[in-house]
Amino acid sequence: MDIRSSLAAQQYAATRPATAPKPDPTGQPNGFSRLANDFATTLQQGEQTALSAMTGGADAHALVQALAQTELAVETAVTVRDKVVEAYQEILRMPV
Repeated sequence: MDIRSSLAAQQYAATRPATAPKPDPTGQPNGFSRLANDFATTLQQGEQTALSAMTGGADAHALVQALAQTELAVETAVTVRDKVVEAYQEILRMPV
């Protein structure tokens, strides 16, 4: 076994935890996971309001407001997705 490859593996193992994300001390999700949870919650609330409006449990104003929030959340998610895809394609176009 080559000693240099063993040292490289040890150094890699030592630096790998430094790249791991640091957990939030409050225990709440942070970053992208929080945004994804908020997006899912907004969609679920919109669905619940629509279902209760169909059964007569919610008024039209609440339904319109829930649909507007859901539409805004979906448009935001699509915009973020488009920007991520655009950045990825730009990286692929870079000369190596």
